[in-house]
Amino acid sequence: MTNKALVAGVGMIPFTKPGKSQSYDVMGAQAARFALQDAGIAYEDVGQAYVGYVFGDSTCGQSALYEVGLTGVPVVNVNNNCSTGSTALYLARQAVESGVVDVALALGFEQMNPGALTVANADRPPILGRFWKAVGQLQQPDPNAPFAAQWFGGAGREHQEKYGTKQETFARISQKARKHAANNPLAVFRDPLTLEEVMQSQHLYGPLTRYQACPPTCGAAAAVIVSPAYAKRKGLQGLVKIAGQALATDKPASFGSMLQLVGSEMTKTAAAQAYAHAGIGPKDVQVVELHDCFSVAEAVFSEALGLCPEGGAEKMVLDGDNTYGGKYVINPSGGLLSKGHPLGATGLAQCYELVHQLRGTAEKRQVEGVKNALQHNAGLGGAAVVTIYSAA
Repeated sequence: MTNKALVAGVGMIPFTKPGKSQSYDVMGAQAARFALQDAGIAYEDVGQAYVGYVFGDSTCGQSALYEVGLTGVPVVNVNNNCSTGSTALYLARQAVESGVVDVALALGFEQMNPGALTVANADRPPILGRFWKAVGQLQQPDPNAPFAAQWFGGAGREHQEKYGTKQETFARISQKARKHAANNPLAVFRDPLTLEEVMQSQHLYGPLTRYQACPPTCGAAAAVIVSPAYAKRKGLQGLVKIAGQALATDKPASFGSMLQLVGSEMTKTAAAQAYAHAGIGPKDVQVVELHDCFSVAEAVFSEALGLCPEGGAEKMVLDGDNTYGGKYVINPSGGLLSKGHPLGATGLAQCYELVHQLRGTAEKRQVEGVKNALQHNAGLGGAAVVTIYSAA
C-alpha cells in the first residue's frame, strides 16, 4: 500500500449533554453532510461507509445515512467501545489505501443517557469479565463508585505508588482541559475551573474527583477519506495525509497491572506500529488528541505514546509541556474531559480537530508550526487506535 489515504473533509456538530441533543440519526446525518460539504464531494461518490456507535440497535448506521441519500452504498456498522469512531476511520482508511474504493466515509455518533456507563445486557457473560477478575486481584472494588472511575482511579493510585505522582498533578490536567475548551465552540464544558475546584469536587475513586472524569455526551462527527488519484482528478483542496495508523488489542501483560489494564500496553503496541508506518517518532509530533476519559488517562497515555518517559508525566505537566508554549499541545479541543465523550463519535471528533490543526484553520486553538499530529483513542475490552496525520 504505497499510496497514503487522504482526509478530504471533516464534519462535527456541537456536543451536548444527554437530553439536549437531537436524535442519533439526525445528528449523524448532519455530521456526514458537513464532512461531504467540507470535502466538496457528492454522497453519490462514496464507495463504502463505516458507521460507529456503541448504544444503539443494529443498522443505526443505515438509519442515519438514509437521511443523506439512498445510493445503495455498502454500510458497515462498527462497535469497539470507546475506540469505535477511530475503528470506523481505520476501516475507511484501509478500504481506500488498498484500492477497493476511491472514497470512503467514516461516521460516528452517540445518543447517551445521563449518568455513569452501565452494562446493557446482564443476562449473558460480561464482555469485561476477564478484566473484572484482574481488578479483583489488583485492588478492592467499591460498589458505590462508577466502574470506569474505579479502573482509572486504580491506575492513578498505582502511578502514585510507583512514581510518587501528586494528586494535584492529575487535577492540573483537568484544569488545562477546561482552559483549552474555552476556545472550542463545539465543546460541552467551556467555563474555567480552578485547581481547588477540581480537587474539592466529589470524590470518585483513588485520586479521582468528579471534575477529573469526562461527562456522558451526545454528538456526531465524520470524515471523508479519498485516494490520491481521486483527489488529483477532482482537484480537491485542504487535504491531510493519514501517514500512519494501527489498531491493537490486549496482551497477557494487560491483566497484571491497573496501568496496563486501562490500556497502556495496547497503546504502546499501536503507537510503535503507527510511528513505524509513518516513518516518524514522538519528537516529530507537535499536537496530540489523546483519550483523556479521566485526568489520569492523559498522564498514563502520554507515557505509553512516548511523549515523555515512563513516570515522566508529572514533570511534563508541571513544566507545561502538554499545553501551548510547551513541547506538545495535548488536547487543544478540550479533550474528552471538556469537549465531551459521545463514545461512537469521539475518535472522529479527534480527527476533526487535528485536520483543522494541520490546515491551519483551528482559529483560537491553532498550534504554531504543525507538521505532524497524533491521535489516540482507547476502548476498554479492548482496542487502541493510534493515527498519525501530516500535511498532504
